[in-house]
Amino acid sequence: MTLRVAIVGAGPAGIYAADLLTKSEAAVSVDIFERLPAPFGLVRYGVAPDHPRIKEIVKALQRVLVHPDVRLLGNVDLGVDIKLEELREFYDAVVVATGARSDRELGIPGEHLPGSYGAADFVSWYDSHPDVPRTWPLEAEHVAVLGAGNVALDVARVLAKTGDEMLTTDIPAHVHEALVAKRTTDVHVFARRGPAYAKFSPLELRELAHSPHVDVIVHPEGFEVDEASMEHVDRNKQAKMVLNTLANWVGREPEGKPHRIHLHFLEQPVEIAGEVGVETLRTERTRLVGDGTVEGTGLVTNWDVQAVYRAVGYRSSAISDLPFDDRAAVVPNEGGRVVDLDGQRVPGTYVTGWVKRGPVGLIGHTKSDAAETVAHLVADTVPTAPSREPGAVDAFLVERGVEVTDLDHWLRVDQHEIELGEAAGRVRVKLPGREELLAAGR
Repeated sequence: MTLRVAIVGAGPAGIYAADLLTKSEAAVSVDIFERLPAPFGLVRYGVAPDHPRIKEIVKALQRVLVHPDVRLLGNVDLGVDIKLEELREFYDAVVVATGARSDRELGIPGEHLPGSYGAADFVSWYDSHPDVPRTWPLEAEHVAVLGAGNVALDVARVLAKTGDEMLTTDIPAHVHEALVAKRTTDVHVFARRGPAYAKFSPLELRELAHSPHVDVIVHPEGFEVDEASMEHVDRNKQAKMVLNTLANWVGREPEGKPHRIHLHFLEQPVEIAGEVGVETLRTERTRLVGDGTVEGTGLVTNWDVQAVYRAVGYRSSAISDLPFDDRAAVVPNEGGRVVDLDGQRVPGTYVTGWVKRGPVGLIGHTKSDAAETVAHLVADTVPTAPSREPGAVDAFLVERGVEVTDLDHWLRVDQHEIELGEAAGRVRVKLPGREELLAAGR
């Protein structure tokens, strides 16, 4: 008998799980539920517009969605439109792949002052996520970005580049207009640790210097590398490439371009201050202690900035009717098998992706996550769902008044977006349609 599996979340984690299920030895029927009308999660709503090479991943993801044993059910919100216990009426197993979209908090005074923003919210704005407003305040001339990862670089780059440099991307018109009008001249990126421990990818870092309008300034204060740092880069090829690039830039004279990105190392934020909004960021100089960690020195610097963007990591949110480890911000699990807070298995329920292991790693890690989870699901599960026909869950959602969107709806949305771009004189990478995908062998 065919296994009926529901996957909650149509980002890479959920779609990879669906792909692996259809390739397993089991006979399966997979329905992917997505809260938004469009699939692809952070690949669609979390990648900077000037990174089309990363967005190319959606071509592979879309090929999974046309598989005859896979259905996309968009605009369905778990816990609002359907409960987990109700899903179990229609499916033998449920895989939760809801990812992580919230910003992790810093826990410093002034973090929530007006003008202090989570990077995830800003990224969602420039990617035109339907949950965020279409406007964004961009009056600040001097901006601080807190974090030493690729999201911090994305935010800094988008703020520093001119709006017209984005015209070669698929950026929405209202975002382009706002970026053209922004007043930012200087973006200061602060990293708590030394340059050897920056989490930037080498490609993302080098990309900062590609803009004809932006000087990249690596400040020598805090640019320290000790023995432990060298041991770290010797074990990590990516860290070595990043350190080499930064070393070539440190102390380099700016060329007088109108915009600047400043990279500061060994500076940890301790307070965001201002009367009615952000006026000052206070950082404390840190020092290397010889084991890869740092400690505060007590030396505090005040930075005159009018906005702060916190890019210190993403965080998963609790899922209705599932146990949640609030400290680790994951659903407790053993190899993808969900367990309650007492360590007992929750039957027929699995997780994959960031909600399983936390917001770390790249696409390759997401694939291995899905492989582990799917292997356990297939080994554990026998068909027991009371209502097995796909039409049963469809009828349930109709009765609830849910306007479900399917793959054909998404393909129409995609075509409409392409036409909008072409009408504005811009060309977006076109995704293959259903017929092209089927002709390719799926």
